Amino acid sequence: MNTPEILAKRIDELAARLQAAEDILAIQALKSRYGSLADARYLPGGGVKPREELERIAGETARLFTEDAVWDGGAGLGVCTGREAIYQRFLEPTLLFSWHYFVKPEITVDGDRATGRWDILAPCTTADGRPHWMAGAEEDEYQRVDGAWLHSAMRLQLVFMAPHERGWKMRKR
Repeated sequence: MNTPEILAKRIDELAARLQAAEDILAIQALKSRYGSLADARYLPGGGVKPREELERIAGETARLFTEDAVWDGGAGLGVCTGREAIYQRFLEPTLLFSWHYFVKPEITVDGDRATGRWDILAPCTTADGRPHWMAGAEEDEYQRVDGAWLHSAMRLQLVFMAPHERGWKMRKR
């Protein structure tokens, strides 16, 4: 028999499950927006967009991060701490083209904080005009701020960055 107490408990459990699902979807949308903005800096045929567009895109990208966030691109891309540093980093692209694919999300939500791990594949063109394959994983931390999920940390773990013509064959050690 469903008593008012049992029904209230079931409603609370369903509300918690719904909130967790909505949080995960919001974090997935955040990551998707980040990837879209990172790629929006480049012209369709390759090359960097005009400065005015880069300023707008870098500003939108930086607003996806908390004020004290850490963006860590590893040894090749550097580390930025704080929204202003992230803005400056995205204002100066190091590539001529990129297209980010984030797949296999593993997201864990704990109240107003969450963690995520995403595999990344990104065909890109380096500053010297050579096409490359880049693959790795991103380890993210998120924080809900004023009701919206933001990145509080993003760390790239590079698996390989290989010239397109060579493919991703790994060298023997």
